[in-house]
Amino acid sequence: MQQCYAKLQENLVAFQSLPDMDDTGRCGWVNAVKLMDFGTPATNMGAMTCPLAAQFSAWAQFAVRPAARLYLGSEVARIETMGTYNCRRVAGTTVLSEHGRGNAIDISGFVLENGRRISLRSGWRGTSDERKFLRRLRESACKRFNVVLSPDFNKAHANHFHFDMGRAGKDGISRCR
Repeated sequence: MQQCYAKLQENLVAFQSLPDMDDTGRCGWVNAVKLMDFGTPATNMGAMTCPLAAQFSAWAQFAVRPAARLYLGSEVARIETMGTYNCRRVAGTTVLSEHGRGNAIDISGFVLENGRRISLRSGWRGTSDERKFLRRLRESACKRFNVVLSPDFNKAHANHFHFDMGRAGKDGISRCR
């Protein structure tokens, strides 16, 4: 855990470590943090495992910000998320979602400093610059997270990216869809 904290501190991320939590005996988190400041405001930020927090904050700093400047000509004012921890199953299954471990985050959009909002729902098939921006973010996320699901995966992800640090595919290779 100390290595993870050091990585966050190295990237100038302000965070609060959280005590382990057991919720109903099947959900909860271990070694979680709450991100306080990582350079870009984000909505709905709750408890998340430290490895997820380290990857998410680095993705925001080293992928989101540069891609916004490159493709959209503006800085990012806010990342909109649908949250982190949620004690629930993967839709249509009996399998506990990585959200139930504080090990996943869903990203729904981005607000730029110029006031423009890029949502996954409309931007995924939107203007050329929106499509390039969002696909660059997915490509970058695939290098950081074990599982990345995008609007190309299925209808349940039509309006967000899902990133988690859970187990990759059976072959050990990252699932990036």
